[in-house]
Amino acid sequence: MASKTFDLQAVRRAFHSQPELGFQETQTKQTIAAHLRDFGLEVHEGVGVIGVLRAGTGNRAIGLRADMDALPISEGSVHDYISQVPGVMHACGHDGHMTMLLGAAHALANAPDFDGTVIFLFQPNEEHGLGARAMIDEGVLERFPMEEIYAIHNLPGAPIGQVSTRSGLICSSESLFTITVTGQGGHASMPQAGRDAITVGAEIVQALQTIVSRKLAPGAGVVVSVTEFVTDGQRNVLPGTATLKGDVRARSPQDREDVAVFMQQIAQGIAAAHGVSVAVAFNTEFIETINAPEPTAAVVEAARAQGLETIGNREPMSFSEDFAHFSALVPGSFLLLGNGVSGPNAQPLHSADYDFNDALLPIGRDLWVQLVQDRLPKARGS
Repeated sequence: MASKTFDLQAVRRAFHSQPELGFQETQTKQTIAAHLRDFGLEVHEGVGVIGVLRAGTGNRAIGLRADMDALPISEGSVHDYISQVPGVMHACGHDGHMTMLLGAAHALANAPDFDGTVIFLFQPNEEHGLGARAMIDEGVLERFPMEEIYAIHNLPGAPIGQVSTRSGLICSSESLFTITVTGQGGHASMPQAGRDAITVGAEIVQALQTIVSRKLAPGAGVVVSVTEFVTDGQRNVLPGTATLKGDVRARSPQDREDVAVFMQQIAQGIAAAHGVSVAVAFNTEFIETINAPEPTAAVVEAARAQGLETIGNREPMSFSEDFAHFSALVPGSFLLLGNGVSGPNAQPLHSADYDFNDALLPIGRDLWVQLVQDRLPKARGS
């Protein structure tokens, strides 16, 4: 049986003070595995950490997932548990996500009021969209078959403990693009003698905005952002090459594919008009996150059973989530849990002064426990 006490706040703050980047979560994984073993769970370590808890004789299994990685951000907070790792910070609340799931494992190990198997998945490298796929490639779904899978993410600016989710699309995809323009450099005083890549690049930047405003349906929810513009120009040297990089968010595979086609057409057309060459690379790292109807209805029911304010048909989020790779293979549901409406708990995710709300820890723990008991109910009289 697990130890009777588990200090959620102390555990969360310890994670916060020792953040680790994606695929570097060595200490984090060791800490999680040690806690799970202390609770009496079966533990498997690989790309991530898996804890298995069985009760009764039921043959159904569900998965609960938390992400482990931090971000390359220098913390700007002043509390007494700030990051001790320069330039690395838990600025997305993964410290809290891990702690809530560990808390649920502890509670369920002490009072296994369910019939079946719970698989606790602690996943690396969510921020770059690589961790779920790495666990899948390692065989996690074959080794630990599950009928449903769930994940929680905190939401700054929403009331503490508010649960919001939806059936169908819940999070957008993310695709990264690179457009390389190759012209002819030259002297800044004689632009007619060359083919200035910076002017062509600037025209492409402007034209890319017509994809959303003129080529896709209003309300499609697509975002096209150029985030980098790099040339080989100097003070009096016109650049011969320019590289544009950016990010695309989409709410459907068709829109995502259409953006890639339109981007190619625009870049090639402008390049041809100016007599330069262009190359376009478009790579999707996060696919769209799709919630299955039955697991999502179960989340809403569990949240209401806990007395939490619940929104069962929220608007989709424009951010992307690595959980999409799991829910594309196993019916699942991704839910958002309000982190608070004031102070550091309401600061945007990925900001240097964001902090996970410790008051949310028992709420998330209890919601996980309720969900397990609902989805793996004991037979009457057992």
